[in-house]
Amino acid sequence: MTKEQYTTKAGTSMSILVALSVAHMLNDLMHSVIAASYPILKAAQSLNFIQIGTITFVYQIASSMLQPVIGTITDRRPMPYSMIVAMVFTFSGLIGLAFASSYGLVLLAVAWVGIGSSIFHPEAARVIRHAAGDRQGLGQGIFQLGGQAGGALGPVLAAFIIVRRGQPSIVWFALLAFLALVLLVWTARRHMIIRKQAASAVNRLDAVLAQTPRHSIKTIIVGMAILTLLMVSKNAYGESFRSFYTFYLIDHFHLSVQKSQLMLSVLLAAAAAGALIGGLVGDRIGRYRVIWISILGPLPFALLLPHANLFWTGVLTVVINLIMSSAFASILIYAMELMPNRVGLVGGILYGLDFGLGGIAAAALGGLVDSIGIEKVYQICSLIPLAGLLGWFLPRIEDHRLEQAISAIASPKLTE
Repeated sequence: MTKEQYTTKAGTSMSILVALSVAHMLNDLMHSVIAASYPILKAAQSLNFIQIGTITFVYQIASSMLQPVIGTITDRRPMPYSMIVAMVFTFSGLIGLAFASSYGLVLLAVAWVGIGSSIFHPEAARVIRHAAGDRQGLGQGIFQLGGQAGGALGPVLAAFIIVRRGQPSIVWFALLAFLALVLLVWTARRHMIIRKQAASAVNRLDAVLAQTPRHSIKTIIVGMAILTLLMVSKNAYGESFRSFYTFYLIDHFHLSVQKSQLMLSVLLAAAAAGALIGGLVGDRIGRYRVIWISILGPLPFALLLPHANLFWTGVLTVVINLIMSSAFASILIYAMELMPNRVGLVGGILYGLDFGLGGIAAAALGGLVDSIGIEKVYQICSLIPLAGLLGWFLPRIEDHRLEQAISAIASPKLTE
């Protein structure tokens, strides 16, 4: 347990968790418009699949490159108001995408949106860590639920707005940034108030923390290396759905763009539910078990997917993404427990990896789709969950000695 956990030990700050979850929903809804608009951009600008994959690559790299830097800075000096700056970047990027008249301008616009994401997530992870108290799985699950729900709503709204009205209608999604701004201003103020209330408790805890055993460098390196490899597998397979699932449905089952977008939304809604379930289950059975199950668990369903009809394709993709999405909250909390004094850095690295690896996977998969076809790509991707076997080598890091020491210290009860 860290200082940030202890400051809310007497009670989880649900108001902050919910407000940030809604802000995360709005943020990711706006960001999901990029992938949801691919069919429109492809037709309007005569793009091939490599170019589609490159759009995702540029967006994801821009989303990831600043996150470790932002996380390191906020470890030294918390800046909850930086999340407001992120919304400004997202707003201006979507405006640019709505009126982009060339492929180069599309890439510039999505990069701008990506920078907004790279600023938002590290500090949001820090605030969630503090507000969740000793219910870290619940906190991260609620936060991830918001993001996944936003990602699921994006394609639905895109199917009825962007598909019908064209690229300029993306501007309507940019207006959601103002609602997110209001929520984030309130969240930042409330977070600062709670931190001030908890300051005396944190000071009393410093002596205990100074004597807390740290994990060895070897344990940290091995743990982070395995988590990175698991993230690679998770994002590679996940990106095959986010970027190319609609094209698979259109090509393989001859669905319309709108119907394929609706099926993508169902898939993403399942991923949202999985994120919350994974966080709650992780609080009960431990992060290690959830990571193992969520990465390896989709394997049998993934192997069946390339051979399924339309109905079973819908069922299998829901099951796969429900299980697979349960991993991230547990991976994030496991890494924070591995490096408890570098919460911002860990959040920046893992959110950065989440976006960056997804971008690299999208570019690589786009090239494969152009060269061997989308059906064969899904056959290859069905083997990716085998990487879950790496979870066997994750270090066991559960250590309750600090928890026991803290429980002996009387803490002031913090109220909402």
